[in-house]
Amino acid sequence: VWFLQVPLVASSMAGLRVDFTLLLEPLGFIKVLEWIFAIFAFATCGGFQGETTLLISCKGVANKTVTAAFAYPFRLNTVVFSTPDPKRCGGNWTDVYLVGNFSSSAEFFVTLAVLVFLYCIAALVVYIGYKHVYQQDNKFPLTDLAITVITAFLWLVSTSAWAKALVDIKISTGASIISGIEFCKAPGTTCHFASVSSMRTLNVSVVYSCCFLLILNSHPVGFLNMALWVGNIWFVYKDTNLHNNPMGFLKVQEYD
Repeated sequence: VWFLQVPLVASSMAGLRVDFTLLLEPLGFIKVLEWIFAIFAFATCGGFQGETTLLISCKGVANKTVTAAFAYPFRLNTVVFSTPDPKRCGGNWTDVYLVGNFSSSAEFFVTLAVLVFLYCIAALVVYIGYKHVYQQDNKFPLTDLAITVITAFLWLVSTSAWAKALVDIKISTGASIISGIEFCKAPGTTCHFASVSSMRTLNVSVVYSCCFLLILNSHPVGFLNMALWVGNIWFVYKDTNLHNNPMGFLKVQEYD
């Protein structure tokens, strides 16, 4: 987004002036934290791979392990369990799929994290190399403020949606799936839930949504990413004419 503003202020740019002092101030320091937590968000969610395992007993088969491997973006309805044996339990075994498609919530969360990551890099380049332009031209602080407000809201929406999806993913890959498998209800067959991969990294990815932490039994850190962006709204706002010279800003708008 920052590069869209560069042509507007090209005439006022005096060139690159590397200055790291802004990183020691809340505006720059928080932006670094936002960049780190964005990496943390898309890495923990987008890189997940797991599997759920059942033990099947049927004609000629005793406690055979069948597995269903799933991963981001969690289109579970396309994931099928492996067969118990080549004869498919005497022909009684039919393909068993997991239930649910949670790709929209997962992809929304990861996509936002990637976009935030890229935006933070661009913003830090401006903070470090073009601080003089940022402070002289009010278009940059105003753009920064608008994006910060929108991003804080999107973090709330995306993490809440993803946290709810994660609850459903745990249900769809947990012990309750046994009751939905018709094969397991047939005479002479038994099905037992064996295990499912740990989802601790996914729990960590939703640490940003406070209201769902109690449901997920995660560590009560709460609102980390959204809190950073909400808190940063004030520091970005302080660099705009809305705060420094509100009456002057209004007069300029009136003349425009």
